[in-house]
Amino acid sequence: MLGNNPRIVLASSSPRRVELLTSAGVDFKQLKFPFQEEYPTNINRHDVPVFLAKQKALQIGQIAEDEILITVDTVVIVDNDILGKPVDQADAIATLQRLSNRSHDVVSGVNIKYQTKEVAFSETTKVFFTKLSAEDIEHYVDTFSPYDKAGSYGIQEWIGMIGISRIEGSFYNVMGLPINRVMSELKTLQK
Repeated sequence: MLGNNPRIVLASSSPRRVELLTSAGVDFKQLKFPFQEEYPTNINRHDVPVFLAKQKALQIGQIAEDEILITVDTVVIVDNDILGKPVDQADAIATLQRLSNRSHDVVSGVNIKYQTKEVAFSETTKVFFTKLSAEDIEHYVDTFSPYDKAGSYGIQEWIGMIGISRIEGSFYNVMGLPINRVMSELKTLQK
């Protein structure tokens, strides 16, 4: 895919991002590291994911000359509030009740570094939930334990199948990685 066979490093603990890069045929290694997701309170909510992706790259620091570093952050935004990963069952249920019967934005920020080149971008997908019953929400939270997912849900899981009526934008972005744009940027880096 890339000239000189650079090694791609995905700095993420997300199994969904690993799955997407693997499915796209990308040879990469995963780097897991602790990161405190903090951002200035006055920043535009849609700019937060790129800010955090850049901060992750800064925290990792120097990479090898033959490596491409990919850092990513995904947030769910509703009413100008960022909905993070739920802290417990009650939080997950409350979040899904808030998303029920309305739309929200899923924004992923990506930062890609290779030698002296660096590109950062974001991708936004609008997601429309139908009205979710209390029983459906509780079943989903109890069965799928969405505690590692921003917004308390995975679009590829049961709740997405029964509760999401449509999306505007990239499906894979909602899973946590706008893979089409990432692949395009990786190709551009070799030019």
